[in-house]
Amino acid sequence: MTELPNRSATSQPVAPAPRRGRLLMLLPLIIFLGLAALFWLRLGDGDPSRIPSALIGRPAPQTMLPPLEGLASDGKPVPGLDPAAFKGKVSVVNVWASWCVPCHDEAPLLTELGKDKRLQVIGINYKDSPENARRFLGRYGNPFGMIGVDGNGRAAIEWGVYGVPETFVVGRDGKIAYKLVGPITPENLDRVLKVEIDKALRAPGS
Repeated sequence: MTELPNRSATSQPVAPAPRRGRLLMLLPLIIFLGLAALFWLRLGDGDPSRIPSALIGRPAPQTMLPPLEGLASDGKPVPGLDPAAFKGKVSVVNVWASWCVPCHDEAPLLTELGKDKRLQVIGINYKDSPENARRFLGRYGNPFGMIGVDGNGRAAIEWGVYGVPETFVVGRDGKIAYKLVGPITPENLDRVLKVEIDKALRAPGS
């Protein structure tokens, strides 16, 4: 008596298992490409302000930073960064360095912002040498009422800095209201940054 072939064993295609394995291997790549596409879509208009920050709406980091050695204004040493200064006044915090090429381009625009008496402009000097930082400010002028030196980059990490330069708007309540990734330009100064500063100035209870 001839046995019938076991159809459950012979009729099943063998391809699905390897195909499933290949799909599992490709899954991380698919996820990565999807996230990359989303990232580029959000940045498609070239506006760096679209990069989100987890710190928006949270208190500014409470890290004190030492002053820039040898820097004075009107014969008085320019103080370092004291987080207590954020309370009660809208602040523009700029992370900069003398070796940063875009920082040279945005320096005159920061000087313009520094003339606005409704706010205070604060600098965080990132991984720079005191001599080069002072030379930079001597060349372009010093818009900063206080400058904290971040020699090891730890403060930049606490501020969630992607790269230099970056600029933050801090409300009178001491919370970060806005973050601009990349240099200040004539376009985003008027179209974006000043708008966010005005929002912070008008914010009730801030």
